[in-house]
Amino acid sequence: MKHPTSRLLHSYWDGLRRERAAPERSEIEPGAIRNLLADSLILEVDVPGSAASVRLAGTRVCALFGRELRADAFSDLWGAPDADPWRLVETVAVDTLGMVAGLTGTTVRNETIDLELILLPLRHRGQTQTRILGALSPHCVPHWLGLRPVTRLRTTSLRVLEPVPQRMDDAEAALRNLPTPANDSLPFRRGHLLVHPGGRG
Repeated sequence: MKHPTSRLLHSYWDGLRRERAAPERSEIEPGAIRNLLADSLILEVDVPGSAASVRLAGTRVCALFGRELRADAFSDLWGAPDADPWRLVETVAVDTLGMVAGLTGTTVRNETIDLELILLPLRHRGQTQTRILGALSPHCVPHWLGLRPVTRLRTTSLRVLEPVPQRMDDAEAALRNLPTPANDSLPFRRGHLLVHPGGRG
């Protein structure tokens, strides 16, 4: 994640979910992420229909496309008829994994803007496949933002946010997994210490 908005949103989401795969939609408190709301969005997902629509979109996301996005198909943001971001949505909703994508947006005048999209799974009424929290953030705000809408999106990079590995529960487990010292084959344990023979007394 390169964009500060993506990192902050992921940190907030990760703090809410704790040990779960995803937090509940009702746990999202807009006031806690008020500085991120302009770039944020929530998607409603229809897995059987292989479709997603924009349920909520921040003011800067709407300004980017020059219209209110509520109820628009998520795939419509890509503009090109052959572009389909469903695989991106499907990975987040079905596999309950976060995704980060680098995008390039283009206007009718062929002006371009580099964007970062983060999508994170949410639970909604006990289901993990119906809502997604996200943010679409420009790396640099161009002078034409809000005047000329982005009409096409192109995906330039894609990364799955793998779950953070579980930490070891206690120090004893960590000690059991210490590698054998390369320069000394005769260490012995005294309590929680690893003692090497020799040296000064």
